[in-house]
Amino acid sequence: MTTTATRPVSPLPAAPANEIPMDPETGAPATVARKLDLPEGVRPYVYRWHVIIAIALIHLAAVPAFFPAFFSWSGVAVMVFGIYFWGMIGINVCYHRLLTHKGFVTPKWFEHVLAMIAVCNLEGTPAAWVAAHRRHHQHSDHQPDPHSPLVNFLWGHILWLFVENPHVDTAEGVKKYCVDLFRDPFYKSMEENKLWLLLYPAHAVLITALGFGVGLWSTGTTEGAWSLAWSWLFWGVFVRTVAVWHITWSVNSFTHTFGYRNYETDEDSRNNWWVAILSGGEGWHNNHHADQRAAAHGHKWWEFDLTYWTIRGFRAVGLAKELVQPKEWGERKI
Repeated sequence: MTTTATRPVSPLPAAPANEIPMDPETGAPATVARKLDLPEGVRPYVYRWHVIIAIALIHLAAVPAFFPAFFSWSGVAVMVFGIYFWGMIGINVCYHRLLTHKGFVTPKWFEHVLAMIAVCNLEGTPAAWVAAHRRHHQHSDHQPDPHSPLVNFLWGHILWLFVENPHVDTAEGVKKYCVDLFRDPFYKSMEENKLWLLLYPAHAVLITALGFGVGLWSTGTTEGAWSLAWSWLFWGVFVRTVAVWHITWSVNSFTHTFGYRNYETDEDSRNNWWVAILSGGEGWHNNHHADQRAAAHGHKWWEFDLTYWTIRGFRAVGLAKELVQPKEWGERKI
């Protein structure tokens, strides 16, 4: 059984009513399979070669991890922990639920730390990520949506990153959707220079150095130390980066294609259990679209949301407050 939900109030203007296809029989927003044209402004194609090359190189750099010489179970463990620490805390907690949707409040210094963790996934600056996601919600699964899989599945998953969209990939487009972030000199500086990119090699060096130290301690030899250092680099940095990318992209593609719906929203969002498991709760995507500001995406008792419980953990130690709860839970903020 589904519950009707309207598009939540947004600081940005909603998509014009005539852009929302309606079911002629029920008069409700259409949820039947449909196709979209590419987002406006994408043609003629301007290829983002720096993005294409970076994605290709990181994927290639992850390949040696599967060679026996560079495999270690501790490297796999570092990768799994990294998906949680760099990916879930950085992308889910910070970029998505904090910066994009203001689902809770945290001290500015801690917010900035979280943003630096997020940057180590190479998913762009905080403002660039937020701009694309806010435009997605403003026009979700309608023609201006930057990454709807209704164009085609691969477009929604990855291809949208390869061509410039003037609404989210230019300084003007980013600033339009992130006026709030641009008031903070920390985020504004990230848009004005590229020094933030140094955080990625810096965190790679840190992980490699930790692998070297653990290897030296456990084997007592320089050879053993370098062996573990390389393993941690390939697994803990490159494989983890690729995994976090595809988990994030799966929310854009799979959860707008496959799954069930708790709410009848005016787009094609779905709750997908396996994406929810991999992403730490982001896969409860229909719930999220029905109540965008809520810090919790799992609304039913069985919809476990590790990201939300991480935020609750921050609240327990005084690093988060004013958590926005789902409307159907009753109390709106805690």
